[in-house]
Amino acid sequence: MTDRPPLPPFTRESAARKVRAAEDAWNTRDPHKVALAYSEDSVWRNRDTFLAGRAEIVEFLTAKWAREREYALRKDLWAFDGNRIAVRFQYESRDADGQWWRSYGNELWEFDEYGLMTRREASINDVPIEAHERRILGPRKEEPLPVQ
Repeated sequence: MTDRPPLPPFTRESAARKVRAAEDAWNTRDPHKVALAYSEDSVWRNRDTFLAGRAEIVEFLTAKWAREREYALRKDLWAFDGNRIAVRFQYESRDADGQWWRSYGNELWEFDEYGLMTRREASINDVPIEAHERRILGPRKEEPLPVQ
């Protein structure tokens, strides 16, 4: 087993690094790369979809990014304790008909001792937006993590 730092228990700094690493990975839109952050038996609730294991995660993300074109995401640390992190996020994407969407959500994450996510629960709401209302225009530029 290869460690996936930062490892729990999390500090504010290490939790923020974990969140940024997740944001960076998801912005690649590479399902196989993203799935490596999850344990082999990771369980997810994403909206009304329930998944178990990396193979289902890859399948889910492949379909997601085929549907959600020009996907761009921002994640922010909300809270942390021990091996758990809570995140709030927003992302924007365009559907096949050209309609832009902003999706708002919260995630609850739980990690094993190797730093792999064993559980992810996501609640997400979608709001249609006009192209001129977009504010997330691709991956985050290199910038330091926020200090709180």
